[in-house]
Amino acid sequence: MTAPDVRTVTLSDFPDWLRALNTGFLRPPTPSDEEVAGRLGYMDLSRAQGAFDAGRCVATFRSFAQELTVVGGATVPTDAVTNVAVSPTHRRRGLLSRMMAADLAAAKERGDVAATLIAAEYPIYGRYGFGPAAGATEWEIDVHRTGLNPHRPVPAPGDGGRIDLVDGAEIRKLGPALHDRLRARQHGVVSRGAHWWNRLTGQTLFPKEPWTEPFYAVHRGPDGTVDGMLVYRADENWSDAKQPLNRATVRSMIAVTPAAERALWHFLCSVDWISTIRTGYRPADDLLPLLLPDPRAARVVTQADFLWVRVLDVVRALEARTYAVPGSLVLEIHDASGPAAGRFHLDASPDGTTCTPTTRSADLAMGVGELGTLCLGDESVSRLAALDRVAELAPGAAASADAVFRTARRPWCPDAF
Repeated sequence: MTAPDVRTVTLSDFPDWLRALNTGFLRPPTPSDEEVAGRLGYMDLSRAQGAFDAGRCVATFRSFAQELTVVGGATVPTDAVTNVAVSPTHRRRGLLSRMMAADLAAAKERGDVAATLIAAEYPIYGRYGFGPAAGATEWEIDVHRTGLNPHRPVPAPGDGGRIDLVDGAEIRKLGPALHDRLRARQHGVVSRGAHWWNRLTGQTLFPKEPWTEPFYAVHRGPDGTVDGMLVYRADENWSDAKQPLNRATVRSMIAVTPAAERALWHFLCSVDWISTIRTGYRPADDLLPLLLPDPRAARVVTQADFLWVRVLDVVRALEARTYAVPGSLVLEIHDASGPAAGRFHLDASPDGTTCTPTTRSADLAMGVGELGTLCLGDESVSRLAALDRVAELAPGAAASADAVFRTARRPWCPDAF
């Protein structure tokens, strides 16, 4: 049996590549001409790979340029991996491994600090050096139990802000600058291109993906500057007793001040007829439950890994972020595929950090996937050591590393990609 040919996708290949992608994600397989044209409008085919067997595409893979905000607000160039699918007829033949190896090698050559992805399934990507770096939590709010006064104006008098309902065009105008402010303060956030905003506001529509126009709201601070944005949909559901039981589902909510965050959640809880709210994916330490007089009105319905990181350049990854406390550690990184392997001396300080290759004895040893899990500050080194995923080679090194790596707030990636 001849092995499938893995290669860069051409324009003539693309409809078949898209059919294979739809097949892998259990969507109606045959793409329409409109879907082909729509997706070609934002894709870079030079970074799309396919596996072809007897002329038919049986596996897909794509990456694109991205920036990831690290601890402290700096951004690093990353290789965002997406559209990974292997047809059920061709599983366990190493096709994903071949495409991943080619893509990561190209990313390293370009100078990307890391690769990122949103894992559809947990067990797949650890073997390629990815580690879960930021989780996601979704709450369902029972509006009537929140304890909020439904007759209270939102924002409350004296808050100095206001909330305005706007349209999609206004969101496309105001959203990018607001998101850039979020990126400067929240580690784990990734860059958004124009295509993202077009999808959010219905400017870009694909056949077979139903579109319902959402509601758009912005919060303006006392000086009139937009510091929060909320996009939500609502269903239409009434009880047999003619009581409204409508559910609002948040598609996007970002805020760069606690006042804006509080005002937008209180606003949504005050909308007539809304009895339940699905929050969408939020950071695990979101302010939301504690913004309510009765936090038990918000129950967790989803809590899982979300953003995965694969470090390609250890020195740049560790020097790019900031550290709240000083610390000196020698880390030995195991990386079977090579790019991140080595021993590195991290000399961290709030005033500046260096990371250099070294031959000194290691304090901690770990795989590159564990480094990805630790790099945004969300996981405990001591916890990983207890699981035998990190080896503590010097007494007390795990506790010292926790003090150096952990952050006061947890990372958050608002976007699937």
